[in-house]
Amino acid sequence: MDEAGSSVSQTQQPPRPPRRLPPLLSLRAFEAAAAHLSFQRAAHELSVTPSAISHQVRALEDTLGQPLFRRLTRQLALTPAGQRLFEDLRMGFDVLEAGVDKLRRPAASQSVTLTTNTAFAARWVLPRMVAFRQACPGIELRLHASDTLVDLARGDADIAVRSGRGNWPGLVSRELMPERYAPLCSPMLGLKRVADLPKHQLIHCDWQPQALAPAVWPRWFREAGLAAPRGRAMKASGLSFSDETHAILAALGGHGVALLSLTLAAEELRNGALVQPFGPALDTGSYFLATASGREDEPAIRAVWEWIATQAGS
Repeated sequence: MDEAGSSVSQTQQPPRPPRRLPPLLSLRAFEAAAAHLSFQRAAHELSVTPSAISHQVRALEDTLGQPLFRRLTRQLALTPAGQRLFEDLRMGFDVLEAGVDKLRRPAASQSVTLTTNTAFAARWVLPRMVAFRQACPGIELRLHASDTLVDLARGDADIAVRSGRGNWPGLVSRELMPERYAPLCSPMLGLKRVADLPKHQLIHCDWQPQALAPAVWPRWFREAGLAAPRGRAMKASGLSFSDETHAILAALGGHGVALLSLTLAAEELRNGALVQPFGPALDTGSYFLATASGREDEPAIRAVWEWIATQAGS
């Protein structure tokens, strides 16, 4: 449509009434002060002076006709009205920030950032990168390996593989595969019976505090119906690692028996480098694909999503 036609179309629409909003500067100053409960830290975030933050908050309180903070000695506290306004503003600013970030991304960009924990990245994703490049040649996959969850809603990553139950607010998720942990060791140990387990070192691996059902040796002994070594004796009798990949390497080297992921050690189980001498296997949830709600149909994200799901299914 030409410009003239566009003008006629616009004049036919009823005028929109102006928004009844306080000044944006006041809203931003209040939201920052409420997030930090400090005018000084809010001033640092917005690169202004604390007095400017205080002035903007006072102006907002005058506009609304009610206090938003209780000003205590060297401390701020939100009033009930302030708490309600802060929660609404925080949600609104998050949406605005996400919208602006989308516009900042190049329209032709075909890069996708995948975030997952370090063990899954090393043991499952990296061995499949050649297959990914063949399946999705037009997409650059950026791998973010971290045991700390990133905020997908903020756009810190585009897609995630997480373990757990899949019920994350604001995210769309899809179960990939169940995750189970079992005692694994090198066949050179000759371990076949549970009764011989005390003769070998136990290999321990740290779990994140937020883990729902961590696969740790005390839990394994309980589910096996066996008495576990007491307290420090359990740790003292073995090796301990912060990274599951290192625990796998220790088990491969014959240094003891480790509770390892049957998914991440699948190749070693197939080729006989590791064996599972006995059970039980511990359920720790499942691996899930996740992305921010509303982004699941973006073409590049959808392509990576489907490729990962296909790989997990095979």
